[in-house]
Amino acid sequence: MIKHLNELVESLENERTKKMAVAYAQDPNTVGAVADAVKKGIVEAYMVGDPLKIKEVAEKEGIDPSIFKIVDEPDEIKAGKKAVSLVKSGECEILMKGLISTDKYMRAILNKEDGILPKGAVLSHVTVVDAPSYHKLMFLSDVAVIPLPTLDQKVKMINYSVDIAHKFGIENPKVALIAATEKANPKMVATAEAAIIAKMGDRRQIKGCTIDGPLALDVAISKEACEIKGLKSEVGGDADVFIFPNIEAGNVFYKAVTRLGGGELAAIVVGTNVPVILTSRGDSEESKLYSIALAAKMA
Repeated sequence: MIKHLNELVESLENERTKKMAVAYAQDPNTVGAVADAVKKGIVEAYMVGDPLKIKEVAEKEGIDPSIFKIVDEPDEIKAGKKAVSLVKSGECEILMKGLISTDKYMRAILNKEDGILPKGAVLSHVTVVDAPSYHKLMFLSDVAVIPLPTLDQKVKMINYSVDIAHKFGIENPKVALIAATEKANPKMVATAEAAIIAKMGDRRQIKGCTIDGPLALDVAISKEACEIKGLKSEVGGDADVFIFPNIEAGNVFYKAVTRLGGGELAAIVVGTNVPVILTSRGDSEESKLYSIALAAKMA
């Protein structure tokens, strides 16, 4: 079982090297993280962008640009489309965001004719956080893509997160449906939907995991909180997967646990034909490396 993100990187040592297309690959953090992943044998990198700028950035970072396959496309929008075409054609197995803006990157991914989202699929996002304050890895969804997930979308988010947790060797991940309270209240949609989804889990309509909800965050992560509140839960105090009721809750939590709590993260967009890396410009080079490793694990 993979218990820390550095172990995720180590787990790939004996696996086949994956081919990765990087859209507009000319910012220092991305170049540094990709170079590290190339040197570790995790990926073979196709750097799509301005060759002169890519080489300039690499040399400033003390990196030999010859370790990359550089694809000449200096225009930002065209670089995004070219990177997507490389994965759609099967030449590459992973897509990563470079300096391209998120809106242009997502437009290339979601393009109805040339994009990589299958018809009828739900685009979502899973973040794996290694937080020193928690006793295990945390699988979070959705902190970046779906603003206000419906019940059906939450079920998809669970399935995506559970699939990733299985790849980490967690046979039966514990899923917490996060809300403001443990009590189902028809006036609080998140709690009512959580109760329905938990019952679906009980009836094995959602497989491969144990689900409970609604759960407030304190009881999801603390056995002591469960005891104080008199809550009996198979998930309480030991959750692996955290499904948030909306993007605000998820985004605030992940930024708090990484920025204030010292956690590192790996994150990918899911639902697409291939794993898609969508890191923030503020993410550390180490987190970008972990995200590449996560994508390679799922490719």
